[in-house]
Amino acid sequence: MTSLTGGEAIMSGLVAHGIDTVFGLPGAQIYGLFDAFHQAQLKVIGARHEQACGYMAYGYARSSGKPGVFSVVPGPGVLNAGAAMLTAFGANEPVLCLTGQVPTPFIGKGRGHLHEMPDQLATLRTFVKWAERIEYPGAAPTLVARAFQEMLSGRRGPVALEMPWDVFTQRGETAAAPVLDPFPAPLPDRDRIIDAAKLIAASRTPMIFVGSGAIEAREEVRELAEMIDAPVVAFRSGRGIVSNAHELGLTMAAAYKLWPTTDLMIGIGTRLELPTMSRWPFRPDGLKSVRIDIDPSEMRRATPDVAIVADARAGTGELVAAVGKAGYTRTAGRRAAIREASAVALKEIQKVQPQMAYLNVLRQVLPSNAIVTDELSQVGFASWYGFPVYEPRTFITSGYQGTLGAGFPTALGAKVAHPDTPVVAITGDGGFMFAVAELATAVQYGIGVVTLVFNNNSYGNVRRDQRTRFEGRVVASDLVNPDFVKLAESFGVAASRVTSPNQFRAALEKALAHDGPYLVDIEVPRDSETTPWTFIHPAKP
Repeated sequence: MTSLTGGEAIMSGLVAHGIDTVFGLPGAQIYGLFDAFHQAQLKVIGARHEQACGYMAYGYARSSGKPGVFSVVPGPGVLNAGAAMLTAFGANEPVLCLTGQVPTPFIGKGRGHLHEMPDQLATLRTFVKWAERIEYPGAAPTLVARAFQEMLSGRRGPVALEMPWDVFTQRGETAAAPVLDPFPAPLPDRDRIIDAAKLIAASRTPMIFVGSGAIEAREEVRELAEMIDAPVVAFRSGRGIVSNAHELGLTMAAAYKLWPTTDLMIGIGTRLELPTMSRWPFRPDGLKSVRIDIDPSEMRRATPDVAIVADARAGTGELVAAVGKAGYTRTAGRRAAIREASAVALKEIQKVQPQMAYLNVLRQVLPSNAIVTDELSQVGFASWYGFPVYEPRTFITSGYQGTLGAGFPTALGAKVAHPDTPVVAITGDGGFMFAVAELATAVQYGIGVVTLVFNNNSYGNVRRDQRTRFEGRVVASDLVNPDFVKLAESFGVAASRVTSPNQFRAALEKALAHDGPYLVDIEVPRDSETTPWTFIHPAKP
């Protein structure tokens, strides 16, 4: 047993789990925790807003596969960071929030203590996977271990721990920090594996859908795809599991060309948003379905013909073995049809301009392992199908939360996790301004993210919808922006401006060669962008 403060006891748990970086914004309730960070020589990346702390932790987790940790004050701080935690929840990423609480004698009293919030734990539990309070120093190591266990077991997700203000500096006898194994994943049911293999054997035009739950199963997914000549498509989170450079790794635009003749849908670690949530407006006649997912509740949300509740890697591996044993007769000309669908789609999406002109240059200049974060913007939307992705965890979005303002701070976290890898944030002018203050963070900590601000002086998508769906009545979607180049330079960030795709390559190459953060202001005339939604919500053939 060792005498530790509450903050030091939490720190011992973090160290035991290999944490060497924390994103945070200190305040009175958590001084004791930040002092423990300092004493342990932990790398602490500060921020100018709590939401950025959460998004940096999210970007760190998504790009690395390792837990991201951040700390903010309770009440308003937690609520400011709530969007990032909700994004991590939607995207199934292990993010740990460490926060404070009013002093122990005031908990539950409603006295109006600084940052008091009615039942903060109850609120947190509505948008994180698990949350608990550490009431004395000796409880901290085990509860930290439980937090990591919950984050990394089953369907991954964010968790939170709160500690009362006074306990952070209170001393107590504390045991060594344990490390708990994740809860065992459910084992694939052998009979269901056999049933799935039979459906595959009977199919002639299968299609595989993958999400972030399949990242660790990338080898097994590719083996299955090659065995049965199945195109593999991801909407957002699973992109790169099968590279778009592989003839079976398709974008959603290319896969939709093959959807009308698909006879078997195989979902692996995905919510199946494309084919089951009205993005693709019809279901082929006679379509059968197989799902592999670690979360049994997914099978109730979109019920398949064969449901395999298992870890994606284990389930897909056993399915590959079963299909190999049963045999599969390939459909003549299937690979040629897949190649043709990709070629046709690639030609068609070039009509989405000027977005595709910029995305084509971006892909040509960046190395295959570069990390790109999107933003809710006209170029961001087009990137979902117009930017080829070659490796998992290199294309990061806010998932189904669609959180405006997430892209830039998420990119900062990804760059902290991968300091030697190019990281580019695609943003719109509206979304970028949500976190513009974090330019100061990038400078202070030397975080060399390249930020592309596509500047159309509007919330472009909102403006288009208002004009086309509400008889041209535009409300609160036009923007008056600062000079982004001068603004960046005032922070100490190098910057340049381009006004056409022809100027973009030189600016991008200069930005990537720069030793430090760089901003490119890309001026796009208002209302000049082709709608990107044609290939996200396609019409029925």
